[in-house]
Amino acid sequence: MSGGQHIIVVDDEAAARDMVGDYLKMHGFQVTLCDGGGSLRAAMGAVSPDLIVLDLNMPEEDGLSIVKDLKSRTPVPIIMLTATASPIDRVVGLELGADDYIPKPCELRELVARIRSVLRRGTAPAGAAAPAAAADAATRSVRIGTKWFDLETHRLRDDSGAEQVLTKSEYALLRAFADHPKRVLSRDRLLDLADARDPDAFDRSIDVRINRIRKKVEPDAANPRYIRTVRGMGYVFRPEGD
Repeated sequence: MSGGQHIIVVDDEAAARDMVGDYLKMHGFQVTLCDGGGSLRAAMGAVSPDLIVLDLNMPEEDGLSIVKDLKSRTPVPIIMLTATASPIDRVVGLELGADDYIPKPCELRELVARIRSVLRRGTAPAGAAAPAAAADAATRSVRIGTKWFDLETHRLRDDSGAEQVLTKSEYALLRAFADHPKRVLSRDRLLDLADARDPDAFDRSIDVRINRIRKKVEPDAANPRYIRTVRGMGYVFRPEGD
């Protein structure tokens, strides 16, 4: 998945910045994280991003000023991301040249969909359609432990390309983890997200299903690094295995 399209995420809130960055990496993008306009300009001196995700509300330099400056110098697409911008700010941002707007807190699946949509709008040079399509297809897989999880075919594959079919409940649970990285999910929440409730079973049935998944994605299922147990609370997916 190396060589994917490069996204710069600009947000002064470290937790939000890291969460978005981790999710985009899981979906095959290269990511650079910046905490404001200064670090963004420094990053753009070293890389040529395909798209920028920009928080409008930052203490030192507001996002609208950054949008105006960027659009005077580069055609790079910009998606505005903010919790408090007024409708007027959103309109001004779009008029300055931003390509889309998403309110915070955002649904990360929607953010990825919007990013893909904006990237597809760009004018590709002749003969570039096939590589672009291949790059877009690549973002439909996410890394979970030792495997790549394909969101469309419901399969896991390792780095050699060897595949294995998932059961419906295993796919649904993996999808729930992929959609909520680094968030502790209770057993009840997982059962609801995965639509995996069995009227004849109790909540611990989720433990059995997760153990089966761990055997497929963990380097050592007895000592899980990626799908971790949070005692008394549930489970959490750690994309980096920390």
